Amino acid sequence: MSKTQFLSYLKKYHLVSFALLIGLFSANSQAQWNADWPNRQKISINAKGITQPITQPTVVVRLHSGNFDFTGVNIDGSDIRFIAQDDKTELKYFIEKFDVVNELAVIWVQLPKIDVPNKDAGKDAGNEADKAAHFFLYSGNETAPSSSNPQTALSPNTVAAFQFAEKNLFKDSTASALIATGEITVQKAGLLGEAAMFAGKALTIAANPALKVSAGARYTWSAWIKPASLPQSAVLFSQNDLISLNIAEQKLSLTVGNSTIAGGDLKAAVWQHIAFVMDGAKASIYIDGVETGTGAIEAVNAESDVIIGKDFTGELDQLEIANVARDGAYIKLVASSQGVDSQLLTIAASAEGEAEEEGGGEANYLKILVDSLTLDAKIVIGILAVMFVISVWVMWAKAMLVFKTDKDNKKFLARFQKAGTKELLELDKGANFANSSLYKLYKAGLREIKKRQHPEQQLSLSGASMDAIKAAIDADLVRETQKQNAGMVLLTIAISGGPFLGLLGTVVGVMITFAAIAAAGDVNVNAIAPGIAAALLATVAGLAVAIPALFGYNYLASRIKNITIAMQIFVDEFVTRTAELYGKE
Repeated sequence: MSKTQFLSYLKKYHLVSFALLIGLFSANSQAQWNADWPNRQKISINAKGITQPITQPTVVVRLHSGNFDFTGVNIDGSDIRFIAQDDKTELKYFIEKFDVVNELAVIWVQLPKIDVPNKDAGKDAGNEADKAAHFFLYSGNETAPSSSNPQTALSPNTVAAFQFAEKNLFKDSTASALIATGEITVQKAGLLGEAAMFAGKALTIAANPALKVSAGARYTWSAWIKPASLPQSAVLFSQNDLISLNIAEQKLSLTVGNSTIAGGDLKAAVWQHIAFVMDGAKASIYIDGVETGTGAIEAVNAESDVIIGKDFTGELDQLEIANVARDGAYIKLVASSQGVDSQLLTIAASAEGEAEEEGGGEANYLKILVDSLTLDAKIVIGILAVMFVISVWVMWAKAMLVFKTDKDNKKFLARFQKAGTKELLELDKGANFANSSLYKLYKAGLREIKKRQHPEQQLSLSGASMDAIKAAIDADLVRETQKQNAGMVLLTIAISGGPFLGLLGTVVGVMITFAAIAAAGDVNVNAIAPGIAAALLATVAGLAVAIPALFGYNYLASRIKNITIAMQIFVDEFVTRTAELYGKE
């Protein structure tokens, strides 16, 4: 092989290798689960506070206008898919609520595992452990059928789960397919979508082998409750009168056979997660993920109807029963992840937002605010934008006019003050003071003087003539003052009207946001916050218009006032000198 052939081969090999590397890198950087789903969002998992790994937990994904574009998804959410962090494995999920009109959704997703955060990941490790704690949300495939399935998405060993959705108020979501009966109503503004409203009447779940409690068995019961008032006496759970979870006054307690365990205090009108776990000869009570009572229990066998909420007044949501003893870490995760202020999951606004987050950047909060603007706020901000442009144009035009007027006034005034007796009426010859207001007044006076001057006679002005000349100059002074002040009213409108328009947009935006939340029945702060923050953007826009206009108006008004005073002084000086030189004695 010749040297030339070898170099040619080497060059070609390098180009091909480089192209392959670029292609591989591009493919990896753009890797997606399925090209038929054009929209992908990253959902990060904040595992802070997790003290031990949790396998196959089911977490709540709340979607709202601040973190999801409902205009690019099917009306029933059938094209929603959740993919694991490898961007290949589909995750099991089910949709409890999907409201495209009010832009709210509650979806349950079963994750493979949540690991304990690696505190030693550090800079050298590139925080790989934290980066791995995420999964993906895909949407945008119009032809996709729904794959929502509560029977597979709920955590393993869950034998009963009631979400109390309006359309399935008495239906269990698990494979047990339990049916409840009772006199309860739907509270649309529940914790997770809708909730059950109890008014002293119990809910009964018919006896079923799935609910059987054998002696020494492992068993977990949990629910979210919101007592309407305290103190009250109620039975939240009862089976065979052998196992019961009770409220006495405002204290929670668990009775198993002849054993009773005190479980801590409850709060009125506040959502709280409560649970009890039986693990052989031991039982524990939890409130908001914290163990508030534990003790030994006797062995009992219970296989009868399950009674829920006897004599209870308040709301109850997400009732779950499992045939295993959930550990404290699992219960703490449930309590912290399902609450209104949950910080477990963070949904990136878009694929771009995801890349920005991975690169260490901050979220584009302004984009979130703009995307969350209601129609009325957009109209108000549009009006304010027009007002801002007009204000800037007025301030720029007036500033240029004032600057040029001051500059030419100084030049003409210097020439006027140096003029002698013969030159006083000849200052217009060779003059170039196009922007001088003083020169315009001088020309007005000169015009009136020449009307009274005879070519063959020496100029002599009577007192009446001087008064007429001064009146003509004063008329031009008024016109010049009006010219200087022209457009200033637009600044005063911006100063006084801008904040009020902004406030109007904010008030209406907040009203619409709360009306939508009330109609949808979701009081999640993550759903409310973007709408309110976006509404406040209208007030910010109003202030952004008013504040520059205020500063500009005060500055320009001061300069125009000085020009007006200078014109008044010049008129008196010019008339006085003219009367002194050409007036009749």
